[in-house]
Amino acid sequence: MSYLVGATLADHPAGVCFRDLLSKPGILQMPGTHNGMAALQARDAGFSALYLSGAAMTASMGLPDLGIITMEEVAFFTRQVSRASGLPVLVDGDTGYGEALNVMNMVRTFEDAGAAAVHIEDQLLPKKCGHLNDKKLADAHDMAAKVAAAAKARRHLYLIARTDAAASEGMDGAVARAQLYLEAGADAIFPEAMISREMFEEFARRVPDVPLLANMTEFGKTPFFTASEFEAMGYRMVIWPVSSLRVANKAQQQLFDAIKRDGGTQRMIDRMQTRAELYATIGLHDYEALDTSIVQTIIPQGMPQK
Repeated sequence: MSYLVGATLADHPAGVCFRDLLSKPGILQMPGTHNGMAALQARDAGFSALYLSGAAMTASMGLPDLGIITMEEVAFFTRQVSRASGLPVLVDGDTGYGEALNVMNMVRTFEDAGAAAVHIEDQLLPKKCGHLNDKKLADAHDMAAKVAAAAKARRHLYLIARTDAAASEGMDGAVARAQLYLEAGADAIFPEAMISREMFEEFARRVPDVPLLANMTEFGKTPFFTASEFEAMGYRMVIWPVSSLRVANKAQQQLFDAIKRDGGTQRMIDRMQTRAELYATIGLHDYEALDTSIVQTIIPQGMPQK
C-alpha cells in the first residue's frame, strides 16, 4: 500500500519498532538496500529491517568510500528507503560528520528522515572501508564523546558504536573501546573486520549481555558465515551491506556490454524485470486508486520479439 495513506504507517517511532524487532527471538537480518527499489524488493522477500551502507550509497553516486558523502545526501537515501519500504532502517553514519555538535545534528537529521538506528565509527577522516589497510583511529575518549552526544540528541534512534580497533590494537583494544562506548550511551556494538570465527566468538564472550552486530560483506577480511552461524557466535544483528549493489552493478555492466556488442537489448530481455513486475513492486495501481481522475493503467503485453 502507498506510503501516502496515513493508516498504513507505523504507529510508533522507527527506533521503537527497531527495538521491538531486537526483542524477538533470532538474529535480526538486515540486507543492504541502496535505493527505494532495492528496499521494496527486500521487503517483498520477507525482511523486517534494512541497512543503508555508506559504501553502497557512495558507490551508487560513482564515488569511493572515503568520507566524501555528506550528511544531507545520506538523509536523502534514508528518506527514500524508509518511505518506500515502511521498515526500520539502520543507517551508516560514518564518523558522525564532525565532532559532538555535528553528531547531534546528524542524529536529529536522520531521525527526521525516518531512520530507526545509526552506527558511528571510531576512524578519523579520511576514513576507509573497514576491511582495508591503513585505517586511522580516533582517540577512544573522543569517540566516546561523540557517542554521548548522539545519545543526548536522540528521541528514539537506536545507537550502535562501531570499532575498527581489532586490526591495530588487537582484541584487548577493541574490547576496551567497546566498554567505553557502552558507558557513553551506545545501545549496541559493531566490531568491524573480524577475520575468523574465533575472533567473533572471543569478542562476544568478552562483551557479554550486549547486542552485537556482525558485518557479512563479500570480498573482505571476514570469512563467509550464515545468519544462524553468527547467532550461534552470540550476535543479535547481521548486515550484508553492499551485496545488492554488487549484483545490480554486475547486471548493469552486462547489459551495457550487450547493447554495445549487439546494438540492442534483444539478448537481455530474459534477464529484465518486466513492466508488470516493476509496476507490481512499486504499487502503481495502489497509487492510481488514490486519485479518481486517473484511469487505471492497462499494462502492455510486450513488444514483438524477433
